[in-house]
Amino acid sequence: MTPQDRTDQNLLIADLTQSWSDVGGGVRTYLRHKRRHILDNTPHRHLLIVPGPRDAVEVEEGGRAITAYVASPKVPGSPHYRFLLRNRAVRSVLADRLPDLIECQDAYNLPWAAIAHGRRYPETALVAAYCTDFPTVYVDRPFSKWLGTAIGAWASRVSYDYCGRLYGRFDAVYAMSENGGAAKLRSLGVPEVDVVPLGVELGQFSPAKRSSRIRHSLNIGDEQPLLIYVGRLDFEKRAHIVVEAFRRLPASLGAKLMLLGDGPLREQFVGLGDERIYAPGYCRDRDDLAAWLASADIYVSGMADETFGISVIEAQASGLPVVGVAAGAMVDRVPHGLGLVGRVDDAEVMAANIMSVLSGDRPAMAERAREHALQFSWDESMERLFGRVYHSALARAADRAGIAPLPQEAVLAEAA
Repeated sequence: MTPQDRTDQNLLIADLTQSWSDVGGGVRTYLRHKRRHILDNTPHRHLLIVPGPRDAVEVEEGGRAITAYVASPKVPGSPHYRFLLRNRAVRSVLADRLPDLIECQDAYNLPWAAIAHGRRYPETALVAAYCTDFPTVYVDRPFSKWLGTAIGAWASRVSYDYCGRLYGRFDAVYAMSENGGAAKLRSLGVPEVDVVPLGVELGQFSPAKRSSRIRHSLNIGDEQPLLIYVGRLDFEKRAHIVVEAFRRLPASLGAKLMLLGDGPLREQFVGLGDERIYAPGYCRDRDDLAAWLASADIYVSGMADETFGISVIEAQASGLPVVGVAAGAMVDRVPHGLGLVGRVDDAEVMAANIMSVLSGDRPAMAERAREHALQFSWDESMERLFGRVYHSALARAADRAGIAPLPQEAVLAEAA
């Protein structure tokens, strides 16, 4: 059976990614919400292909939720992530399940597995999500640091040229923000790059979750500022810049810093012996995370290469002004009046911006931050993804295969 043999309009939608972790991450959050949307709001089915410790298939929700794990080794220095390098195994899963649409959230080997499947089954729609600005994050910055800026710039140009050729092979491409990828892909000649912002559980993250009990547990008085960062504690996320900026603040402030997350730098931060810095690890409970965010006073991030910045939006939904950097999606996430952004990798500037926000009208910033976050709902995100990106990709695949395209209402179809 091939996708064009379907006698109904129930789709099998596949997601293919390297970026899968048992302890959170933006891609995992997005995929979790997409699966819930498919199961609760449509008659469609969902196939998730991710790395795991062994080959395994889990089928749930009456056969509508399928998770295929492909045995993959761990990423050195990042124990929660794995390298999914077995394209043949991925293609075998795709050939066995025959999805109507494949979305890939990576730019390395996995897109080529999807493209090869698409050549064999041209009626399969191919969608690419630009989730990581890898030519800058993994090429330009490390190459420039170790081999010099000239080599870094050259390697980055080669990588971006690769992106232009790769993403031009997909039926639809989207980024999660304008400055976090869409503008760059268009400059590379990728046609019709859409923007699909991720969402936030607006009912879960709220200033109303602020807890005096949480602050008292850290011996923080009402007038003492609590800064918070949520995410991986590694060099890519620049958690060390946040810590360095915090330690530049005057001791007279009585400020404290909460680092919610895990990663290779966590032991280093704990080893500082600074009683003002807390690094308890990854927060698995989303309600606890919401309470921690609402109980803080400023969200701080040094991440220069966010493609969306979901933790920033969650902080803003919790009523926090943001101190960040003027790069990537942070430019879109922190407009004027919602906090301050400064130079990348400059702890001194970040510390000065923290002081400026602390001395500013924080209640007004908090109110504007909450209003800004309200535009990012998962319902709107899924409507744009299914109604625009997926509908366009499926139409192109149908035209290529010479079959009738599905109407938009069938792609968006609500479950009976």
